[in-house]
Amino acid sequence: MSAQAMAAPGALAPRESRLVPRLLIGVALILTAIFVAVPLAYIFHRAFGAGIAVFAGNILSRDSLHAVWLTVLVAVIVVPLNIAFGICAAWAIARFRFPGRKLLLTLIEIPFSISPIIAGICYLLLYGRQGLLGPFLREHDIQILFALPGIVLVTMFVTSPFVLREVLPLMQAQGSDQEEAAVTLGASGWQVFRRVTLPNIRWALLYGAILCAARAVGEFGGVSVVSGSIRGQTNTLPLQVELLFNDLNIAGAFAAASTLTLIALVALVLKALMESRRG
Repeated sequence: MSAQAMAAPGALAPRESRLVPRLLIGVALILTAIFVAVPLAYIFHRAFGAGIAVFAGNILSRDSLHAVWLTVLVAVIVVPLNIAFGICAAWAIARFRFPGRKLLLTLIEIPFSISPIIAGICYLLLYGRQGLLGPFLREHDIQILFALPGIVLVTMFVTSPFVLREVLPLMQAQGSDQEEAAVTLGASGWQVFRRVTLPNIRWALLYGAILCAARAVGEFGGVSVVSGSIRGQTNTLPLQVELLFNDLNIAGAFAAASTLTLIALVALVLKALMESRRG
């Protein structure tokens, strides 16, 4: 009897060890379905619910096409600038020790901790007609706010940390031994970067660029403040979704939202591919 009692806990242990992972996996799948899969499916259902013709008519309208074009244009401008900024900042922080190094890293990460709307208001108070630089800009006929430059600036602010945060840890982990060896062998600075540094960080760089592009395409809060949401002029695709919804064009709003969702899904697929290559 005592032998059976002693054997019982040992017999239950494997069952318990199998039950816990299955339970956690089941909870994760249920929550993912509720909070991710169902909303995504609903977006595409509402977008195509009225038929392909209605979907195409909403997406191919003049204002929607301009919103798509402006969104892509902003991303095309912002992503290369952030790549250059991320590489330079990561190189400086990882390879050199200088006063204010930690402060620089903290300042770069500020966009992660404040709302994009706050950033938009700051740009409004700086570049607006009544802002700090407003009289100078007005005198020289320079338009920042309610135009492409303001949208690019606020999107740059929101997306600036992404490339850096992917490249910096890798550069710190790899150290500078290979670069120093290349310099010893007579390589120039550009040759060291092109043949040693860049190949070592290429996947992290691509990963950060994908995250930056996805964030730039989906930015709403800061852009809504500095763009003025002018129909057919300064409306990006996220702002177009809100505009169509306020116009009670529900099918058009979901059509634009499905386009944004598709861009996000493509970014996730590319992100997964980059992670697998990095692995």
